[in-house]
Amino acid sequence: MSEALKADGFDNAIMGYGTQFNCDVVIYNYYKCIEILMDRDNLTYEQAVEYMEYNVCGAWVGNNTPVFMRDQLQD
Repeated sequence: MSEALKADGFDNAIMGYGTQFNCDVVIYNYYKCIEILMDRDNLTYEQAVEYMEYNVCGAWVGNNTPVFMRDQLQD
């Protein structure tokens, strides 16, 4: 998984690794990332979601951009 890119500060939210378009990617638990933002940065849930959507999920850093998985039961 040497090609896979990691999102800084979210190691505790890693679920595993996968392949997307023949590229290695890190798969994160979206909701665990929200919890990390709330705890680490003292954000409200709404602030953490806004930050996550714009700054993390919205960041394209190439073919090895991480994937943030949401459980369909929680959405």
